[in-house]
Amino acid sequence: MMDSLRGEPPSPAVGQGHGISFAEATRVWTRIAALSFGGPAGQIAVMHRILVEEKRWIGENRFLHALNYCMLLPGPEAQQLATYVGWLLHGTRGGLVAGTLFVLPGFVSIMALSWIYAAFGNVGIVAAVFFGLKAAVLAIVIEAVVRIGRRALKNRVMLSIAAAAFVAIFAFDVPFPLIILTAGVIGYAGGRAGHASFLVGGGHGATKGGALADADSALGDTIPSHARPSLAWSLRVSGALLALWLGPLAALFFIIGPANVFTSIALFFSQMAVVTFGGAYAVLAYVAQQAVETYGWLAPGEMLDGLGLAETTPGPLIMVTQFVGFLGAFRDPGALNPFVAGTLGGLLTTWVTFVPCFLWIFLGAPFIEKLRSNRPLSAALAAVTAAVVGVILNLAVWFGLHVLFGKVREISLLGGTIDLPVWSSVNGPALVLSLAAAIAVLGFRIGMIKVLAASSAVGVGWYLLFGLG
Repeated sequence: MMDSLRGEPPSPAVGQGHGISFAEATRVWTRIAALSFGGPAGQIAVMHRILVEEKRWIGENRFLHALNYCMLLPGPEAQQLATYVGWLLHGTRGGLVAGTLFVLPGFVSIMALSWIYAAFGNVGIVAAVFFGLKAAVLAIVIEAVVRIGRRALKNRVMLSIAAAAFVAIFAFDVPFPLIILTAGVIGYAGGRAGHASFLVGGGHGATKGGALADADSALGDTIPSHARPSLAWSLRVSGALLALWLGPLAALFFIIGPANVFTSIALFFSQMAVVTFGGAYAVLAYVAQQAVETYGWLAPGEMLDGLGLAETTPGPLIMVTQFVGFLGAFRDPGALNPFVAGTLGGLLTTWVTFVPCFLWIFLGAPFIEKLRSNRPLSAALAAVTAAVVGVILNLAVWFGLHVLFGKVREISLLGGTIDLPVWSSVNGPALVLSLAAAIAVLGFRIGMIKVLAASSAVGVGWYLLFGLG
């Protein structure tokens, strides 16, 4: 199956002429997967730190170009970015390994925690671990916004686009796709006009602030042979992935019928995989509404518990859907044992959610690479990334309001509405722990795993001494 998907000449042992062995790349992707906490902002920052700054495998502009494309796709952009870079380095097998490893730790974690949740409910000691982790994750997300913003907001124009995007989504609830479309049009127009603020540089010394130039990276500035567009390869890989994605759905539909819970799970999350623009937070409200009100798979409070599981385990935040699928099948097992049904429901949800992600990358990435030298397109994608920084900042604010405060009030302002904290509802321990984590991450640059481990230990200690209220 792997050979049929590849459809390209065999790679040398050290990779496509860049000196990076496939075995070494696999170890690095495993490390990135284990560190992929903190939602997309934190995960992208981890990849940037390891791939660009530490390993120097891919240059700054090429990394941002790939990120810009992934931001436009439905599905989790961080997982798709890993797939894209893995494909750039080692072809189709590199993309498959990178994208699969990125999901694997979260899949295992969510599955284990779903079993515990279904068996025992919201166990106090587990909630205590999450309490500590949430405080640390907030600090990590803020650090990621700073890191990505420093790279993407290179001038006042990009900074203005990010600020406008933040205000639009935070105060006026402008749909994410409209924000992205507007930013792309502005960037494209600026690039066509030759405005220096929109043009993305390349080559040696083309980046600022000591960032790694594309030509100085291991991958270099040229397009690898396997990354050049081929209609035959695109048709072959897209056909195989479409069969892997829609084949199980068709089998379930015709064998056990459309009313069965497994068919409903496969159909609903397949539809979601096509429309999940704007990241996990943008689609979770829709998922929650449908899962709770339409299908009755879980209660509103359980949806929030699932989000807590996904926020504090490695992997994409959209992995909360695995928890939803698990509980949906667990509570409607038919002739199966409930835990077997729940496991199958979680597996099915993850499959139909992430297989399309590989399809979007393998189908479009070769052509996006070919257009990397197209200045108007690069300018449009750069403007999109600037807008996404503003959107991620909005997510950081939203996360902070819900981690640090028990109540939030909504006020009207200039035709829009903004959420403000109710200061009397501040969670003192969470605030102190978040500040400590922020100082550790931003001030002392302590590693993410150390901060997460220390925060979770403090959360457990607080629970044992005082409880969580």
